[in-house]
Amino acid sequence: MSNTPVAVVTGSNKGIGFAIVRALCKQFPGDVYVTARDTGRGQEAVAKLQEEGLRALFHQLDIDDLQSIRALRDFLKEKYGGLNVLVNNAGIAFKVKDTTPFAVQAEVTLKTNFFGTRNVCNELLPLVKPYGRVVNVSSLVINSALKGCSQELQQKFHSDTITEDELVKLMTKFVEDTKKNVHEKEGWPNTAYGVSKIGVTVLSKIQARMLNEKRKGDHILLNSCCPGWVRTDMAGLDAPKSPDEGAETPVYLALLPSDADGPHGQHLSDKTVQTW
Repeated sequence: MSNTPVAVVTGSNKGIGFAIVRALCKQFPGDVYVTARDTGRGQEAVAKLQEEGLRALFHQLDIDDLQSIRALRDFLKEKYGGLNVLVNNAGIAFKVKDTTPFAVQAEVTLKTNFFGTRNVCNELLPLVKPYGRVVNVSSLVINSALKGCSQELQQKFHSDTITEDELVKLMTKFVEDTKKNVHEKEGWPNTAYGVSKIGVTVLSKIQARMLNEKRKGDHILLNSCCPGWVRTDMAGLDAPKSPDEGAETPVYLALLPSDADGPHGQHLSDKTVQTW
């Protein structure tokens, strides 16, 4: 088993994820893994970094597939005895003009962005070593999405005592409400991506609370962050930030020094804790 520290970035063969890997290759004192659903694309990303003189490794990961997540979990356990840095970056978004029915968009988006991310956390958080860092990539849109929620939903999402089970029920209800075409009547906004990222942000708060309760002495710091509006396939070419600029806050959180006692359980943008 290797004593080398290890960092894993989900969905990192392109865009912000790739930029996060690139920055970690330059700054993280250990092995950095590109993960992607498609092995060919993942290996291309590693080769591209190699051309830049950077060394990354690849492991297949499809966050929609529990078997794939568990294969990565077992590999990390066997090779490294755990994990030091986890950046949950993998996510999808339908284009604004996409004509796919909203209920389908809701189901597909939540499956990956919320439920897939949650599954990765459930399998990999127990592997995170003392002084580990976990970063869940959220989005700018959570503020407008939250404003589009009913007061009742806003209170639930802002609650300091909301449980993971309660959050899962809410995310499931959103998908079911879209299928019945009653989501607006039930107080939901018209953005599947926004709801999925509210879910990720609230989940991060819950996970940080659980770490405080169960692993207080391990000094693990877990946060969510917004990379900003970044020029990627997902966000389009009009965005003001480059992928490298979008990677700055996730990388800052991934590399918080071992003597840092925070931020933890917070949501950050531009390396600054945000109220949302």
